[in-house]
Amino acid sequence: MKSIAESRSTLSEVMLPNQANPAGAVHGGEIMKLMDTCGSVAAMRHAKMNVVTARVDELVFFHPIKVGQLVICQSEVAFVGNTSMEVKVTVRVEDMVSNIPAKVALTAFFTFVALDKEGKPCKVPELLLETEEEKEVFAHREQKYLENKRR
Repeated sequence: MKSIAESRSTLSEVMLPNQANPAGAVHGGEIMKLMDTCGSVAAMRHAKMNVVTARVDELVFFHPIKVGQLVICQSEVAFVGNTSMEVKVTVRVEDMVSNIPAKVALTAFFTFVALDKEGKPCKVPELLLETEEEKEVFAHREQKYLENKRR
């Protein structure tokens, strides 16, 4: 059994012109790639084995991300099943030359499946829920996980 805190991960990157369109807005796929990488680190920390991305729940941008801004991805395991984990990934964006605090640009849940050395799905450790908020998020993600499985 492992705590959510043991999985927490952060990945930061400054957005460059080759990651954006001609107007200076960063491509959504660039952000999704960062989120997938950060989320997989949290999943691997929890499972202690390789993982693959199985699903991404809704990517909705609340704020545009521009060239020159710092993107900060933070992830943590929110739910575990038998062989899969749902990881919450939050993206904050910071303008490093202003006094404006970083703001949340988007949040999504990524589902990862743990793989053994032969590439087969394998059991992951249970999740130790330490706070009421963790229990609430777990219950909500469990419900979403079961809905997605029924599809």
